[in-house]
Amino acid sequence: MPPFAETILVVFTLIAIGYGTAAFRVLKPTTGDGLSDFVFTIAVPLLLFRTIATASFDHGAPWALWATYFASVFVTWSSAHGIIRSGFGRDARSGVVAGVTAGFSNLVLLGIPFISGIYGEPGLALLSQIVSIHLPIMMGASIILFEWALKRDGAGGAPKTAVALVSGFLRQLVSNPLIIGILCGLAVRLSGLDIPGVADRVIATLAGVAGPLALFAMGVSLRGYGIRGQVSQALALVSLKLFLMPAVALGMALLLGLPELQAKVAIAAASLPAGVNSWLIANRLGTGQRLASTSMTIGTAMAAASTGIWLFIAEAMF
Repeated sequence: MPPFAETILVVFTLIAIGYGTAAFRVLKPTTGDGLSDFVFTIAVPLLLFRTIATASFDHGAPWALWATYFASVFVTWSSAHGIIRSGFGRDARSGVVAGVTAGFSNLVLLGIPFISGIYGEPGLALLSQIVSIHLPIMMGASIILFEWALKRDGAGGAPKTAVALVSGFLRQLVSNPLIIGILCGLAVRLSGLDIPGVADRVIATLAGVAGPLALFAMGVSLRGYGIRGQVSQALALVSLKLFLMPAVALGMALLLGLPELQAKVAIAAASLPAGVNSWLIANRLGTGQRLASTSMTIGTAMAAASTGIWLFIAEAMF
């Protein structure tokens, strides 16, 4: 058994336990929401803060890492948009939902415990470099394409002005707990100050539960979303997410000559399934909720096997 196989088994077992807990009503339905809120607003932001403030970044500027990962996002997003619109005859808003669903990896709730479990703190440090710009880029792209889709489909009334778009984007960005954690960590790092001992222990304790709780909460959430139909469309998007996106990341890593750990982290991150953000954007657009929910559920289940395949390929190639 490859060394990473045990981590994959642990990660997806925790998700399955969360799913089973929700299915058999072991906990109150609101418990899952509470756990997700804690993970998203407290535990993960503190983990990102501490990682960025204290981790050693030995590979220099992450331009090649960013280029590798976001090239895979662009190719996969564009392919999903085209397939849903041309192949299934859906409208522009559904195309945006398809792009997000196929190109938006679950880098936080699944990616952080997954990458740290396999590659340790150095891998988590590299993933934090991706996360630091992933959310702003994906949020910005979603907002812009959201307005374009509304205009293309003749819905939503008058389009927003550029000023309104930018101000709305900035409000969402600065109020996001993950962005706050990243910026605070960057501020501490640039200041050269050390985190006081007691404060660091408190932060480390809360951050330490981020991984297992995130996976458990994700399983609970998946039970709430589930498979809602449109399976053929969802399978097309899941295939792009789990196979095309990591394949593009692999090709870019080889083309740009990424160091071994950077290449492995980029490929592993690209191989992860979509998270709840795809459903949230679909809900905001008012279309594609069933497609996003079904894709997220099927993709997470299939990723238990497909991520192992890509990790094995990355180990062989690098």
